[in-house]
Amino acid sequence: MMYWWDGTGGWWMWLLMIVFWVVVIILIVWAIRAFAGRGGGGGEPYHRSNAIEIAKERYAKGEITKEQFEQIKKDLS
Repeated sequence: MMYWWDGTGGWWMWLLMIVFWVVVIILIVWAIRAFAGRGGGGGEPYHRSNAIEIAKERYAKGEITKEQFEQIKKDLS
């Protein structure tokens, strides 16, 4: 019976194992970034529409005044 560690071509098994684990790690990192809301494209985590939505929520909660909300909208446009 031939085993991978017997020295007869076992190096390619090591190579395949390393490639396999690199792919697994890349997929895990990609999945974490995708579910964290960053997409995986490496871009900005917040876009203009998200910023306005956050400002709307803060205004609705009473954290900012109407003037501050209007200023935020003006700054983002």
